[in-house]
Amino acid sequence: MSETVDLTTQLGTVLLPSPIIAASGTFGHGAEVAHLCDPTHLGAVTSKSQAPFLWAGNRAPRLIPVAAGMVNAVGLQGRGIEHWIERDLPELKATGARVIASIWGFTVEDFAQAARLLVAVQDQLVGVEINLSCPNHGSGATVFSHDTALSAEVVQAVHATNLQVPLFAKLSAGVTDLPEVAGAVVGAGATGLTLINTFRSLVIDAETRRPALGAAGGGLSGPALKVIALRAVHDVAQAHPHIPIIGTGGVLTGLDAVEMLLAGASAVGVGTATFYEPRATHRITDELVDWCRTHGVGSVRDLIGGLKEPEK
Repeated sequence: MSETVDLTTQLGTVLLPSPIIAASGTFGHGAEVAHLCDPTHLGAVTSKSQAPFLWAGNRAPRLIPVAAGMVNAVGLQGRGIEHWIERDLPELKATGARVIASIWGFTVEDFAQAARLLVAVQDQLVGVEINLSCPNHGSGATVFSHDTALSAEVVQAVHATNLQVPLFAKLSAGVTDLPEVAGAVVGAGATGLTLINTFRSLVIDAETRRPALGAAGGGLSGPALKVIALRAVHDVAQAHPHIPIIGTGGVLTGLDAVEMLLAGASAVGVGTATFYEPRATHRITDELVDWCRTHGVGSVRDLIGGLKEPEK
């Protein structure tokens, strides 16, 4: 076969040059790591989730390493979507990045307001991620994705604005029937899904007999999350084969990306890996290309949903 591997992938109406996407959170706002990791080589960069208001996040400590990953409780700290539009988005666009803006809120109206603020700059975006599933609010806020009807209501409110870009609902694996939630949010107007967010966790300091993080609980990410993410992507892709999925969780290598595509993802989000290796997305892309060449795969799209049944 040719040495060239076609990395392009389709997410709704958007054709991306690569399936590798910088996930929300660990890539900062994107521009600050551009000198280490050229965003033009990625499919897209997902912003840190922003609300339509300033939010201080959780008290320290906010992050602790654990076996095969880390648990964080940053709590969606941010200066708000208006500040992001004014200061961070121009800097990120100047790097040549394709941008997915991630939004969150405490109420349905918060999400709708964040979406309305993005309307004026939607020509600078390739999509909007609706973060329904942050597991580490110190405020005890609702995890929207744990409630099917509420998740659909949020997506419907965002869809009712004048946003014309693809919408991706970010969901949690911590529900009884994830395909049901997925179907509901797509029925309410989501173009596709981001699967999955970090997983609710607790780290205990036995010496103090207290939680190790300032917010008590947090969200598990890193290698330990991959098998949970693969199952979530696979189950949803089997139930809804035409829904584009950004598979996220525990992706550290090109082989991990291959597995995520085989499970049914159309694109692969890389999060925790970039936290300690800013160029991880580039390395993972190179490893993905090498794997495809070695295995005679001419296009990454040939891998999507290609998982076979167990051998009989």
